[in-house]
Amino acid sequence: MAQTFIPENHQTDKGSIPLDVELKQVYKVYNGETAVSGVNFSIRKGEFFSILGPSGCGKTTTLRLIAGFEMPSAGEIVIKNVTMNEIPPYRRPVNTVFQSYALFNHLTVEENIAFGLNIKKMPKLEVKQRVQQALMNVQMESYAKRFPSQLSGGQQQRVALARALVNQPTVVLLDEPLGALDLKLRKEMQVELSKLHQELGLTFVMVTHDQEEALSLSDRIAVMQGGKIEQIGTPNEIYEYPRTPFVADFIGDTNLFEGHIEENDENYYKIKTTKSLNLTVKAHQKTESHQSSLLSLSTSVVVSVRPEKIKLSLEQPLDQDNCFQGRLGHIMFLGTHTSYVVELKSGDLVTVMQPNTITKITSTNSSVWLSWSASDCIAIEQ
Repeated sequence: MAQTFIPENHQTDKGSIPLDVELKQVYKVYNGETAVSGVNFSIRKGEFFSILGPSGCGKTTTLRLIAGFEMPSAGEIVIKNVTMNEIPPYRRPVNTVFQSYALFNHLTVEENIAFGLNIKKMPKLEVKQRVQQALMNVQMESYAKRFPSQLSGGQQQRVALARALVNQPTVVLLDEPLGALDLKLRKEMQVELSKLHQELGLTFVMVTHDQEEALSLSDRIAVMQGGKIEQIGTPNEIYEYPRTPFVADFIGDTNLFEGHIEENDENYYKIKTTKSLNLTVKAHQKTESHQSSLLSLSTSVVVSVRPEKIKLSLEQPLDQDNCFQGRLGHIMFLGTHTSYVVELKSGDLVTVMQPNTITKITSTNSSVWLSWSASDCIAIEQ
């Protein structure tokens, strides 16, 4: 179960909630091109924090800055209250797990895990004890004498994790850690990674482009785009209450309607879309770390409605805030759910996701009704 943390904007004493990592207005410029632009966040002790975004958004560069593989062009990187800007990677209290695993093929599993400890010239007995504990942590004791080429992808990933954990770092950095695994194994390793995090209580910082992975594993997520942080929040906040059109569109599936506010009060917005749909949206969206302010009249907005929030029926429903008629254009069976694409009379194409426990509509070109409540959508200022 994810831990509960004080909201990002809550002022509190660092002694009560220790911070393991802080990035303060960090920039990274390569040959005049800004890869990371004013990134500013803090990660609390024991937190599973993910940096999520598309390729080229700056997330891997941000991780490399924390690791020390890159030095910031401006700003400050702090780990355990110590500024790390000039400290090389091998002297930072972090260890990185790479997507490629980066194991030494000529060394056995236990030799791979012990490698960093031997470089530090630690006593042999302590090295042996630490390696045994690390093997136990990842359930690889019986594979100690094998070579990486004799292991599956999932087993190699466990060894890479053990090698990172054996050094007892303050922070474990995970660079697309499960990206090289097939879907079934990736899901299994997500469960193992979550269990390991909870058992060890270490701070994990993960970079990924996989939304499901970030949502399922993280205490909090930072969504990046164009070298900047778009939003930081819990998985529920990021999914249910996106603060920018990019976050709404990038995280999961959604239907977006552009328009402007025609009426507003303390409870609801009345929005006219560019294709003349009249939408009703609940005005105030309050989350653990954010209270939205009331948007003014004529404000340009994007309304986001998740496919699973929309009801699909053959007959017009009663007493719904948002109700529109359309024609069923496409049906896709997805196992537990069925996806429907409906073309409204306005010309909007709307995706609906319904569990297969609900009676399915099987005929394309059928006249259907879509509906959702005002609290099941959100208006985001453009």
